[in-house]
Amino acid sequence: MEHAPPAAPAVRETLERLLASETFGRSERARRLLRYLVEREQAGEADRLKGVSIAMDVFGKDGDFDASTDAVVRVQAGRLRELLEQYFANEGVAEPVRIAIPRGGYVPSYELNAIRLPRDARSTTGNIAQRPDASAEAAPAATEYFDSPAPGEPVALMAPAAPAQSLTRQLRFFWAAMALVIVMLGVLIVRQSNAFLGGDAAATVETAAIGGAAQPIFDSLPLIYIAVKADGAEAARVASSLRAGLAGFDTIDFIGRDADSTRDQSADPISFVFDVVPGPAAGDVTVELQSVATGRVLLSRNLTSTDTAPSAVESSIASLLTSTVPASGAIYSYIDQSGVRTSQIGCLVLSDRYYLDQSAKTHEAAYRCLEKLVGENTKSSLVYSELASLHLEAATNHYAYPPGASIEQAMAFGHRAIQMGPMSPHAHRAYGFFNSRLGNTDEATRWMRKAYELNPYDLGMAAAYGYGLIFAGKYDEGTPILGRAVEAFSGHPTWWDYGLFVGAFMQGDLKKAATASESLRTTASKPHYLAARLIGARISGRDKLANELANELTAEFPNFAADPRATFADRKYPADLTDRLVQSLRAAGIGNPS
Repeated sequence: MEHAPPAAPAVRETLERLLASETFGRSERARRLLRYLVEREQAGEADRLKGVSIAMDVFGKDGDFDASTDAVVRVQAGRLRELLEQYFANEGVAEPVRIAIPRGGYVPSYELNAIRLPRDARSTTGNIAQRPDASAEAAPAATEYFDSPAPGEPVALMAPAAPAQSLTRQLRFFWAAMALVIVMLGVLIVRQSNAFLGGDAAATVETAAIGGAAQPIFDSLPLIYIAVKADGAEAARVASSLRAGLAGFDTIDFIGRDADSTRDQSADPISFVFDVVPGPAAGDVTVELQSVATGRVLLSRNLTSTDTAPSAVESSIASLLTSTVPASGAIYSYIDQSGVRTSQIGCLVLSDRYYLDQSAKTHEAAYRCLEKLVGENTKSSLVYSELASLHLEAATNHYAYPPGASIEQAMAFGHRAIQMGPMSPHAHRAYGFFNSRLGNTDEATRWMRKAYELNPYDLGMAAAYGYGLIFAGKYDEGTPILGRAVEAFSGHPTWWDYGLFVGAFMQGDLKKAATASESLRTTASKPHYLAARLIGARISGRDKLANELANELTAEFPNFAADPRATFADRKYPADLTDRLVQSLRAAGIGNPS
């Protein structure tokens, strides 16, 4: 049976983790080339991925570039293929999407990938084959894999011990594995059939147990442990920053110690540990993220002494945590792919998917899921924060569901989130967005700054703060903040790109504005996004595309095309921004000249 290609958000998330991986950590050229190829293909420009354009756009060659005498593109593409194969054979083995550059061209291809595990990672809790201190005998097995269970099949939480162990220990591990398989079969029997991926209101609810009666984990967030197994000042700084960063995320429950035998083992399917171990070179520190239940390594990031310097360590850890801990990160992706999810986790995944494509369909699926949790008297500030933001989206974008959405109701949800989580970054960010939409720019900036201060390790909070500053008219202050977040996290939501377009446009950096506008073409059609793309096309001198976008804007959004100023005023844009946008659109034939 032929499978549909992976969705754009899934490709984008995989790209982010790949670019942040250890495999690509020391090859800036490979990262730059891969980002360019994937982003251009996702933007619908596969036909432009030719040797000459790549040489000019990626490697800075001029118009006289001759591929017959300069093999830079072919050589770098070959190196990129090798790195991709290496990544997906090792630290990226569990990626839900595989990215490849087929030989004979430069257009990326994508395919869904069953989660697979290195054979010698099946011992107990650690994937020793990927650690720096792994034995030479264990290393060869790292390239051998077995497919993980398909959705709906049980997931074994422990596998037989290595052959070198005694027969008694092998038997003990074997019967432990068998017991856990039986437990997980029981999990499947009690699993609710209405999984959230079907777009229904209810999210999958599961139970898990080890050595006892099943205990519900339906309203839990991922549990995060930390284990420091390296000495030295560099490791101490990394561990300190990890603790500080993890403590600020709403999307997890941070335990703050190693996952020892005193833990609640019933939560192991949604438990993970950050191991801080010695790196491959003197002064290096490696951070590995593993599943407690299976020992699978979701991420392995090597930090050099430069990365762990006092002036750089927070930035290094912020990039690492933003790619792993939020609903868009590796942890939620792994839980989603494993089929072990909780109602709250399922709803947060749906909410994140909405912000990646911003369609009415994904909005309704996420809203109904969160709405159900609220109807069941959830005590989660995070749920109320997300529901408040989605309600605001419904009110401002005029979605059919929920009927009668209003900013006042969104504020009521947001107020409840603040009451339940007075130190919640998500609740403060949501309240900042409400005030921004109401035109209360000072209040919006204050709330978003507080969200950022509560967790400066979350690039999402930094982006929200920068966005808030931009739409408060503080372009020079907000654009660099948002720009750094966009650059550090390629799997970001679409609104980051729109905010960066606006900020760069008002700063006069038209090249950066045009580049940011190109990222909006993979999202659902919205009038202000189409307007940004139209302005960006004119800046780039792409007259044919500009004409096509002007026709699309007029056909799909006739009210906006007739009077774009009204839309910008309704969204409480600063007056100078509104004037500049309207002027640029009039030059493109959009809007009344009066």
